[in-house]
Amino acid sequence: MTIPLTQAALPRLSDTVARPGYDRADLSPGILHVGVGNFHRAHMAWYLDRLFASGRDHDWALVGAGVRAGDAVMRERLQAQDWLTTLVELDPKGLSAQVLGSMIDFVAIDPAATIAAMSDPAIRILSLTITEGGYYVDAKTDGFDAAHPDMAHDAAHPDNPRSVFGMILAALRARRAANHPPFTILSCDNLPGNGHVCARTVTGLAQMSDPDLARWVHETVAFPNSMVDCITPATSDRERALVRDRFGIEDAAPVVCEPFRQWVLEDSFPLGRPALEEVGAEFVADVGRHELMKLRILNGGHAAIAYASALLGHHFVHDAMADGQISDWLRSLETREIIPTLQPIPGVDYADYLNLIVGRFSNPEIGDTIPRLCLDGSNRQPKFILPTLRDRLAANDPIEGLALELALWCRYCESTTEAGEAIAPNDDNHAVLQERAQAARDRPAAFLENVTIFGELASSNPLQAAFADQLRALHRDGVRSALAAYLKGVDN
Repeated sequence: MTIPLTQAALPRLSDTVARPGYDRADLSPGILHVGVGNFHRAHMAWYLDRLFASGRDHDWALVGAGVRAGDAVMRERLQAQDWLTTLVELDPKGLSAQVLGSMIDFVAIDPAATIAAMSDPAIRILSLTITEGGYYVDAKTDGFDAAHPDMAHDAAHPDNPRSVFGMILAALRARRAANHPPFTILSCDNLPGNGHVCARTVTGLAQMSDPDLARWVHETVAFPNSMVDCITPATSDRERALVRDRFGIEDAAPVVCEPFRQWVLEDSFPLGRPALEEVGAEFVADVGRHELMKLRILNGGHAAIAYASALLGHHFVHDAMADGQISDWLRSLETREIIPTLQPIPGVDYADYLNLIVGRFSNPEIGDTIPRLCLDGSNRQPKFILPTLRDRLAANDPIEGLALELALWCRYCESTTEAGEAIAPNDDNHAVLQERAQAARDRPAAFLENVTIFGELASSNPLQAAFADQLRALHRDGVRSALAAYLKGVDN
């Protein structure tokens, strides 16, 4: 018999399921989080749950918020179970489940309600998980995209915004008018310098309609950078069935994740913060090198295996990693071209970190999928691959492997596997990418000339030459031969 997840049902759950080790009635709000997806609940909500169980900081509970239609679905599901989430850690040594109780409310999906919640002086941290593509970055300049329709709308209608950044500014105006100090804005997305990017967007939007507010934001609002890490697959019927059949819980929105987390933050929180260092988070003066390590080795590694694996017909990441050629390709690209671009970090051995990453990717319990890794390449490639490529080009270092990664992405954008099976569109820019990828069969530069993605790299002669060589090899000989040729270079 299964038990629907609610606060009242917690005492009846199986003894194999851990429950909140604190009285949730004692919690009060301190953090409003926009983007209550799986990653947030496997990461920030988990850290706070552990902290509350230690008896600490019960005035830092989470309030959820969202701005998209999908957020309303999540809110409805969580409301029915008193904002509780079942989290299953997919450890190959044995699965474990716990119910997280660190969220105590979820604002209605309505701009006015969200602004009112942000304006509450009890909210001292406003955190975000809105995906890498949600910060209105102009791909051509890598700056704020003031021309985006959402930004133009919110600048023209600051009291009726539709973006989260417009809502943030409306709340900051209200707090300033009420003489309440501004909250700290904490990005939890996989962006280089995510705090800096977030600050640029908030102040850029403010500058469009209220320069005085922009100055005040610049002078008073803290935007700490942070590095977050925990592989968290999407929830499907498979995960819901796992929670039901293994642990006896009916949960409409469970989360599964790997048994690994990392959170490195800059310690800049003027209104205070929860003592997350007590439960494994790390506070540092400058998160940049940790962030770059993760973005290039882990996220870049995901990109490296994604398109080759998809073209070869792999569906699960662990199956792809069991393919010796894929795992060798990952290690070789990382060792030869990615890791050499990183500066040393005291106490960190990059070879050990790479071994950790390979082990995490290979975990068969996670069930992470290659289609998920391939998702939204037009936003992910500029974040996870192109900066490494720029560094290699600037140093006049070889780029054959990175050029091959781009060629694999280009070949993937043609939308068929090597076996001729269709690949479903999974990028907002799919039509343009497919058109350019098909044109690149005759003229490889056609793909790179998409300056919205590649910017100044589109005119790089060394990149054009290396990319053309790799793409022609893929079309002529196929994925395995192209990978084999690169791997052969290890011994040269």
